[in-house]
Amino acid sequence: MSDTVSFHVHGAIAEAVVDNPPVNTTSASVRQGLAEAIRKAEADPAIRALVIRCAGKTFIAGADIKEFGKPIAEPHLPTLLEMMDRAAKPIVAALHGTVLGGGFEVALAAHYRIALPDTRFGFPEVKLGVVPGAGGTQRTARLAGLETTIKLTTEGGQINAAKARASGLIDAIAEEGDLAAAALAYAEKLVAQGQGPRSAGSLPMPADDPALFEEARKTLSRKMRGQTAPLKILDAIRLGYEMDFDAALVQELALCRESIAGPQSKALRHMFAAEREVARIPGLPADTATRPVDRVGVIGLGAMGRGIVMAMVSAGVPVIAVGLDQGHVDAAMKAITKMWSSSVAKGSMTQEAMDKRLALITISTDPRDLTAANLVIEAVTENLDVKKAVFATLGQVTRPGTILASNTSFLNIDTLADASGRPEDVCGMHFFNPAHVMRLLENVRAAKTDPEVVATIMALGKRIAKLPVLSGVCDGFIVNRMLSKRSREAFFLVEEGASPAVVDKVLLSYGFPMGPFALGDLAGLDVQAAARKARAATATERELRADFVEQMVGEGRLGQKSGSGWYSYDENRKASPNPQTDAMIAAHAERHGLTLREIGKEEIQQRLLYAMVNEGAKLLSEGIAPRPQEIDVAMVNGLGWPSYTGGPMFWADQIGLDKVLATIERFRAEQGDAYWTPAPLLVQYAAEGRGFYA
Repeated sequence: MSDTVSFHVHGAIAEAVVDNPPVNTTSASVRQGLAEAIRKAEADPAIRALVIRCAGKTFIAGADIKEFGKPIAEPHLPTLLEMMDRAAKPIVAALHGTVLGGGFEVALAAHYRIALPDTRFGFPEVKLGVVPGAGGTQRTARLAGLETTIKLTTEGGQINAAKARASGLIDAIAEEGDLAAAALAYAEKLVAQGQGPRSAGSLPMPADDPALFEEARKTLSRKMRGQTAPLKILDAIRLGYEMDFDAALVQELALCRESIAGPQSKALRHMFAAEREVARIPGLPADTATRPVDRVGVIGLGAMGRGIVMAMVSAGVPVIAVGLDQGHVDAAMKAITKMWSSSVAKGSMTQEAMDKRLALITISTDPRDLTAANLVIEAVTENLDVKKAVFATLGQVTRPGTILASNTSFLNIDTLADASGRPEDVCGMHFFNPAHVMRLLENVRAAKTDPEVVATIMALGKRIAKLPVLSGVCDGFIVNRMLSKRSREAFFLVEEGASPAVVDKVLLSYGFPMGPFALGDLAGLDVQAAARKARAATATERELRADFVEQMVGEGRLGQKSGSGWYSYDENRKASPNPQTDAMIAAHAERHGLTLREIGKEEIQQRLLYAMVNEGAKLLSEGIAPRPQEIDVAMVNGLGWPSYTGGPMFWADQIGLDKVLATIERFRAEQGDAYWTPAPLLVQYAAEGRGFYA
């Protein structure tokens, strides 16, 4: 047997045990071991059935991603599963943990399946841009029907054992406890009853309404816009109606290989690896000590502060919530209660869970009550003087060693650190709005931040189910600094003749959830105007001239919340063209003597996206972002850069940095050094013929 699969005989029942930590992936060694176990069971007349189970915390939880795109050792997974299909003796899969992807396909190729009650099942391949390639689309459909198959394979979610049992995907649910004993007893029972092999491939495709395919295609085209894998998966499922089972398996595998070789899968696999890489902090040993965080303080209970409170208590972390006065505290608790009550009404949260969360919140109007917290997050108004005063107070009222974090979007955290009198305890924890929903957390290491503080906030980010990314101190950190360059180019494009709707449409077609002007209307043009005012001292004359936001705010046009901004909005906030915007742009051009021109979509896309790529290269040159992974992960999860392009730095590598640089140099000649000076790192890498990812 292989070094990852052991073989045992218990009377008439053989047992193949996979032990390939941490998650028992279907590596070459596992495939070889299982194939040998099937051969041994088949060859021994005393053995009547074979049980396949896994040691450790889970059954096979997917394929070995390191094998993607490389020559794969025999037997390939489809070959192994064909052996299982055709075995002359019944094979029972004993399931626990997370049965995912290739592991789920192994389970479905077994003749019978028994699972512990807390087992989860799913096909996450779509999240890597991949079509299941070892019968997942075919066996699932024959066992569970089209609706369940389409949902599982195209959306990448998971179902529990009860749902799997009701769908026909498993045959039995074991009692809590000894799965090995339960599986052996189940196999013995099957043998005693004379039950033989029962292949899912021998079943017919379900007699479901084929209209489900077209309905799913429309839904996926909307919900997963731009992604190719979900639609290819639908094509794979449909194969079962067009040819026999064996032929469908061959074509499904061909679609799988085609998807793995495609650019979207390559990009999504990059993102999968990058999200894991950013958890490893450069220059910080893995065993760096962390400080205890058993109670968090939040000071400032506006929209961001409330969201941070909700994010913390949702993860079971007690919070001391401090507001400006009782009115602010009461308004915050009313808003939090309203949001969670809505979740209870929809059935996505139980009343008991809501009550437990509320019980974790202690309210106060006195910062001195924060002495009981190990970490305090400041979320007051985005004004440097106000924040400095808050940090001076926090430095006095909190215990030595208490971490003091700012949720600022762009203010200088080194300045706040100095104001606290304890700069080694100060850092940034920049949540994205809404803080209880958005996954990204930009953690900011200031000049004097203690390494223990960095390790603690990165660990806390994971604890509260966020995706923490480390940044240095600069104006806007990673996401907002790069976004500001996109916003600048968007305003300049409008000054030059591109309509806001066309600019937005270009980014929508690239894969962003919305364009810069729709985003401005959603966030509030008054918020954008305040940010521009805060940066006015460092803005160029041209940046100040493009004062469209200030003009609209002056007219009371604040975006969606006022019904008018770049677009007009009805009572349901549905957008339509705004004649006032057209008039404003025309008057602006006349006032400043600007000549409007036709601007092509390619130029619009390149100016918006290359401006961010160039700024990302500057972040790397300056050491603000330690690696390109931090930038790609932050931009995908914080701004909605389409994940299936891999993020800005990976995407630029695919184009070729020499080509990106040549275009930037052209824009430099047209627009000026102030906006298009290439980052030194971009120039260096282009000359060396390499990418950001060596």
